[in-house]
Amino acid sequence: MRSLSRRNWILLILITLCWGINWPIMKIGVTEFPPITFRTLSMIGGLPAIWLVARLRGISLNIPPGQLSIIARLAVPNMMIWHLCIILGVSMLSSGRAAILGYTMPVWAVLSGLLFFRERVTRMAWLGVACALAGALLLLSSEFATLSGHPLGSILVLIAAAGWGYGTVALKKSQIDMPTIALTFWMLAITTLALGAAAVLFERSAWRWPNAIEWGAIVFNAGIVFGFAHVVWFQMARTLPPIASSLSVMMIPVVGVFSGAWILGETPHWQDYAAMGLILAAMSTVLLKPRANIPE
Repeated sequence: MRSLSRRNWILLILITLCWGINWPIMKIGVTEFPPITFRTLSMIGGLPAIWLVARLRGISLNIPPGQLSIIARLAVPNMMIWHLCIILGVSMLSSGRAAILGYTMPVWAVLSGLLFFRERVTRMAWLGVACALAGALLLLSSEFATLSGHPLGSILVLIAAAGWGYGTVALKKSQIDMPTIALTFWMLAITTLALGAAAVLFERSAWRWPNAIEWGAIVFNAGIVFGFAHVVWFQMARTLPPIASSLSVMMIPVVGVFSGAWILGETPHWQDYAAMGLILAAMSTVLLKPRANIPE
């Protein structure tokens, strides 16, 4: 199995930190600013960065004949549902709680494989599903029990995670012949148009010029999250050992919880720690599966 170079380790750590820290940064951005508009502006800023990377690498962004409908179908669960529901959920929840629920995605991918693609589910995967369900129900019960709680926010984040999970499996099953960065660019472009239309329909009356802090959150999402983390991750995903990518994904909600406490002063409750433990256990049963060594 291919080992990680020092450069890959640095990039992997940077990606994990960028995505983890982005949970409280998103919360800052949408606390007083329309959330769908915030996400749309971030995507508009991210598209040129991805285009530039593709151009510098000599990668064509042309859409193969007959593939546009497939790209649009893949964009719906992988990006439209994820980005719309997650940003609305973050506006209602603490950033740490949203991060915990958002990264139930690998378990939803297992269930999607079973329900829609007739994939076999192992006993360990079923244990993971049970742990993730217990963690989600724990946080939901906490939201319902709190007078100022937002159970709708938890439900929206779970819908986002389920959409992303299904989309991940659908992407693997799809027959589409184009570079990953090109596919990402066009799925993001389609999603930007859809979220832009939603912002016009539902948030136009609340539009205003972002303040300096909100612009900072938008720029961070556009340049760092979309322009850097997404591009580097897709580049590394094909060469990373599975254990490395799995551990990176598992660390993101942990970074999200503690960065939310550090940046926003959020106070995680025992339900958050218990749910985080359950969902990390669930992710480990799904992601850290034994794999045969692959020859170089």
